[in-house]
Amino acid sequence: MAPARAEAAEKQTLRDMAVAAGGGRNIDALLNVRLDVRVVLGRNRMSISDLLELTKGSVIELDRKVGDPVDIMINDRMVARGDLVKVNGDQLGVALREIVKDFIAEA
Repeated sequence: MAPARAEAAEKQTLRDMAVAAGGGRNIDALLNVRLDVRVVLGRNRMSISDLLELTKGSVIELDRKVGDPVDIMINDRMVARGDLVKVNGDQLGVALREIVKDFIAEA
């Protein structure tokens, strides 16, 4: 793949991928549907007894290390991974690192 095409492919948006996978079907009617988007920092399983012992200041250890990518979930389905970034002063955001290949169904 030529360098210009490779760069263009890297900048393909989720919308571009959905349109391409849709085989030309019109998705305009869906563009204003609101979805639940979550950023998952990590997970942990706890027994109910451990959960009941939590107090203010308790620390819950997660299954990830500092610097590991976070998961971006849409309607409980992982669609991408990214890195936490600071935006607008003290706000957090996520810089996308990878779009999960299985997110867009093959045509």
